Amino acid sequence: MQPPQIENSTREERHAYVLEAWKCLHNCEICGKCHILKGRDPETLYADYIKGKRSYMDITLEIRNRSMR
Repeated sequence: MQPPQIENSTREERHAYVLEAWKCLHNCEICGKCHILKGRDPETLYADYIKGKRSYMDITLEIRNRSMR
């Protein structure tokens, strides 16, 4: 599933996407989402996307680059 483009979506649609994309699957050994988030809230991390200021991919790449350090 692709994230809604900022130009073609509402704040509510983007917020719903973030919540769904980062929903806990209760299977940490296979999922890995918690490892990526490192205890941080996805709504906070993706706040600029939800507000329509930055793309989902830009933020995802930033998170990924930080976790590689």
